Amino acid sequence: MADGASIKVQKYKDDLKTKAEELILKGFPEKIVRLNELLETTQFNEKDLSKVHEDLNIPVPEPITFNSHSVEPSAKKLKYDTNCVNDVEVTGTKVMAVLSGSVPSNKCLTDLIQIVKPQIKNLIEDSNLLKMWISFMIPKIEDGNNFGVSVQEDTLAEVQSVESEAAAFFEQITRYYASRAKVVSKVAKYPHIQDYRRAVRELDEKQYVSIWLVLCEVRNRYSTLHDIITKNLEKLKKPRSSNTESLY
Repeated sequence: MADGASIKVQKYKDDLKTKAEELILKGFPEKIVRLNELLETTQFNEKDLSKVHEDLNIPVPEPITFNSHSVEPSAKKLKYDTNCVNDVEVTGTKVMAVLSGSVPSNKCLTDLIQIVKPQIKNLIEDSNLLKMWISFMIPKIEDGNNFGVSVQEDTLAEVQSVESEAAAFFEQITRYYASRAKVVSKVAKYPHIQDYRRAVRELDEKQYVSIWLVLCEVRNRYSTLHDIITKNLEKLKKPRSSNTESLY
């Protein structure tokens, strides 16, 4: 049983190494090209940010009018506290009423997020694969001739950094939805305050730029990993050979 498990583990390592090398030499260039093409599409290349706005479906209620003879004593006290004069009509605005139904998400941004999220997930998975690949190639600890091992360790640190950054991109998307929901709730509570509506539009514009930037960073991380690994591929695979080229 133990021998069978050892054989399966070794096969897993061999398959992982083969998959990782194919990913670096073939997969990464293809991904970089696809991401560049995606960034050139009109979806990710919108210059007029006003086009990413979404109607909130929260109308501004019509003003209501009342006078001191038609309100309860508590309301009269409120009018007194707000410097209103008896027998003078006062106008106000209804609040906390979303009579037109639900408030939609920003469809433009939601569509972009659905495109970008799989790219982030792929980067996390690919980084994890490379991390294990490099780890498996690190030789046992010995005295001397460890320059190649330092190349492996530096590259491994870069891969781990990319993996962590990619995971943080998901959190950024989650924060956007939570932040937008809070501001939209303010619009629903105070529909007559235009600054809250402006805050939603500004938040959507900011998120559009952030999504574009995230996709650029995914492309950049693939490019960086491909560059550093291909330049040092021989040293990564044979860290203790006679070759003493410097790490780029």
